[in-house]
Amino acid sequence: MKKSQAEILREYGPFPGADRVNGVTFDGLNVWFASGDKLSAVDPDTGQIVRSIDVASHAGTAFDGRHLYQIAEDRILKVDPKSGAVLASIPAPGNGGDSGLAWAEGTLWVGNYRGRKIHQIDPDTGGILRTVEASRFVTGVTWTDGDLWHATWEAEQSDIRRVDQRTGVAVELIEMPLGMQVSGLESDGGDRLFCGGGTSGKIRAIRRPQRER
Repeated sequence: MKKSQAEILREYGPFPGADRVNGVTFDGLNVWFASGDKLSAVDPDTGQIVRSIDVASHAGTAFDGRHLYQIAEDRILKVDPKSGAVLASIPAPGNGGDSGLAWAEGTLWVGNYRGRKIHQIDPDTGGILRTVEASRFVTGVTWTDGDLWHATWEAEQSDIRRVDQRTGVAVELIEMPLGMQVSGLESDGGDRLFCGGGTSGKIRAIRRPQRER
């Protein structure tokens, strides 16, 4: 397994009125983060919040190109980012134990924290399509360049793993500095991974290592 130390490119926050960062996602322009009772969009160039939506936001966040998806306790909400309206709601597979959230292949991918699993689910019904087993507590989840990545947070130590999407076995690992936890994870589609910083209230951008194909 390939291992490296996280190269932190930039830190954002903490932000006024947000004492923690739960989920994070990227809409191609702004980084959105969940902070418990609102979703906020941050300009990654200036580090400033450019807008917020009042919505329950207890864990992972995802973007499908048009809509935001947000874990709110034991539900996943489909949110219109323009109006802030909740358009639909489906059951979350972990019944309140869910963590990360990502959109890929027309489906949602949901981390189950203590269950050490990642579920691929139907975005319309919440039905589980398949499950990937993990070896540590799962927090953030993201897909980039056809690769599945997830963050871990266990015993106050976090890392970020590229895993075999069939077996869940880690094939690459990025170690975060001790005491720097990752609560949410999203790719910008390029060489950055955005990491929610949990109770630090920060978002960190780290470099995604390039791999040979």
